[in-house]
Amino acid sequence: MTKLDQKDEKIINQLKINSRQSVRDIAKKTKLRPSTVHTRIQKLIKNEVIDKFTINLNNKKLGNNFVVFILVKTTKNIPNSFFENQYVKEVFGVTGQYDLLFKCRFKSIEEFNDFVLELRNMPSVIETHTMVGTINLKEEI
Repeated sequence: MTKLDQKDEKIINQLKINSRQSVRDIAKKTKLRPSTVHTRIQKLIKNEVIDKFTINLNNKKLGNNFVVFILVKTTKNIPNSFFENQYVKEVFGVTGQYDLLFKCRFKSIEEFNDFVLELRNMPSVIETHTMVGTINLKEEI
């Protein structure tokens, strides 16, 4: 496990706000030297603390604001190809009555219905429990 100091935390927090901002801008906001910021970012990448730089999409503008969480009980592994489905955004192994938790995004209830029917028809799926998100109070990428 990599230990982060306050300087690393400041840099990471700035990258979370906007990963496209320049090293110079991050340096100004964190009160660190640009060379320090650059070196530390490179070290965070090398040590795999930073996995990738990405974007935060406005799902409402894209029409993908229908969020559903699906708990799944299985008898065996679901094929990996299913996790690559365009609607599947995150999957977690969980403890308790169910084995997996899916976070999915859809444009419509019809897309959601088709997806759930496909999931439930898989031989390895015993049971599902769906929960539709009604409001997004907080989400991080």
